[in-house]
Amino acid sequence: MNTPIHPQTHIGTVSLSVADLERSIGFYTDVIGLRLQGRENGSADLGVNGAPLLRLSEKPGARRAGRTAGLYHFAVLVPTRPDLARALNRIAETRTPVQGFADHLVSEAIYLPDPDGHGIELYRDRPRETWRGADGQIAMATDPLDLDGLLAELDGAPVGETYALPHGTSIGHIHLHVSHLDAARRFYADTLGFDPVASMPSALFASAGGYHHHLGLNTWAGVGAPPAPEDSTRLEWYTLDLPDEAARESVLARLDAAGLATADHPEGVRVDDPAGNAVVLRVSPDTR
Repeated sequence: MNTPIHPQTHIGTVSLSVADLERSIGFYTDVIGLRLQGRENGSADLGVNGAPLLRLSEKPGARRAGRTAGLYHFAVLVPTRPDLARALNRIAETRTPVQGFADHLVSEAIYLPDPDGHGIELYRDRPRETWRGADGQIAMATDPLDLDGLLAELDGAPVGETYALPHGTSIGHIHLHVSHLDAARRFYADTLGFDPVASMPSALFASAGGYHHHLGLNTWAGVGAPPAPEDSTRLEWYTLDLPDEAARESVLARLDAAGLATADHPEGVRVDDPAGNAVVLRVSPDTR
């Protein structure tokens, strides 16, 4: 039996390369509602109430990668339904194009691209006790989102204030293009210890601690899709935040037993998944 990853494991920070740093900072602060926390040497950190959620690194002139392994979307989780309504209202106010809306039963979601085409999901969770169906399994779907009902949450909301995401916002999950689903399952489930919660022929969803999913993995960019070129706008890395050093060492031991190479990284220890997506294992800044 595989050793499960610690149930408090979650996604921490997502790092993206962008073609124009000023343009991206403007988008993520004005439309999405993150706050600039610092910048140096062509990179910027953005987050909420001191928690760094996103790092942007400029590659002037970089182009979109096309059909490659890498980011499908990263998902920004807001605490409440009124928070999601305010996010939708801000998108409408700024006339920002969206890619879609969905009711996933466990959550309600808005999808949109950033200026470089990186996919973003803004979502709120329904209460955890409502997630399971009659068979006891987590039930997820892609149903139409009740936009009128969502916008009705704005009644009585303050107007004219500077828009910002609320305290408690986090990166809820990350969804990746991978090259081969079986190899991704072996890495994320069998080795790292995530629990598969749903699957289809071209996608797998996995989580820690009974969450509906921390990871989405798909081959929608094509089976055998190569890594994105280094000179393209792409996912650079993302962190898996573990609650303490013992939990991280447990994962590192499993990687070593599987013969997978790791390397030091400024944020922790890096390992690449079979598709070349860089995963950084670190102790969560919230528990250090």
